[in-house]
Amino acid sequence: MSDPRRVAFINEKGGSAKTTLLTNLAAYLALQRGRRVLAIDMDPQGQLGKALGFDPKRARRSAIDLLLDGLIGAPEAADDFCVESKTRGLPICASRIPGLDVIVADKSLGLFPLLSAAEEPDPTGRLAALTANGPELAGYDYLFFDAPPSFGPLTLSVLRAADELVVPVPLTYLAMDGCAELLRTIDTVRERYDHPKLRITMVVPTFYRRTRLAQEILESLNARFPKELAHSVVGYHVKIDEAQSRGLSVFEHAPSDRGAKTLAALAEELELRGAADPVAPAS
Repeated sequence: MSDPRRVAFINEKGGSAKTTLLTNLAAYLALQRGRRVLAIDMDPQGQLGKALGFDPKRARRSAIDLLLDGLIGAPEAADDFCVESKTRGLPICASRIPGLDVIVADKSLGLFPLLSAAEEPDPTGRLAALTANGPELAGYDYLFFDAPPSFGPLTLSVLRAADELVVPVPLTYLAMDGCAELLRTIDTVRERYDHPKLRITMVVPTFYRRTRLAQEILESLNARFPKELAHSVVGYHVKIDEAQSRGLSVFEHAPSDRGAKTLAALAEELELRGAADPVAPAS
């Protein structure tokens, strides 16, 4: 059985639609492609769980327990919040979508740098170690990580744990600045932490509007990321927002909507790109 693909959805600027992309691509891969996906929320805002219909406040165990306890294989009583959880080691909750499981997060995750500092000098490798192997991960096709929208120990943890990056880029004035910052960060992680496999698999333009500025930014992205730029762009779709507000994927809420078709195309493109040769970050 092959290892799961480890894909982080990341942008160091907020408001890029990374959580929306992650939840819907994960849902499509599980619903329509029969893939098993574990979505891991590493953002203290906890939006990933909410977008999939979870209330993180009700979970007894979450991403902070994953990082601080290292409970792979350890016995644990079943969580009332995750009565369908398939494992007693990792704090995994089964979503209502067959094949899609979640590790939720809440504000306590923001304490990770403080709580872990006394245990080891550099705890940012812990997520990579915990998700490198273990019986709980057997059978998953994908591990999706939702990174925080700013750089810090949690984001660095995600970059060290992932091999591939999906970078949503809002077509706004400061978009290219954010890309330049992320590229520098990737280069640092590749070199300082001996992680040459880390690469950008797909750059996804988001919040597209038919304006001159949006078109100029799109052309700049194509020049900077000629191989990585996605074939589809994500515009403004009311049905996607409606679905998220109900804790649903757009494929459950409005499968015939244009937004659903765009996200489906992106999920299928991500699958195809997994068979392609690795693409190094653009310099």
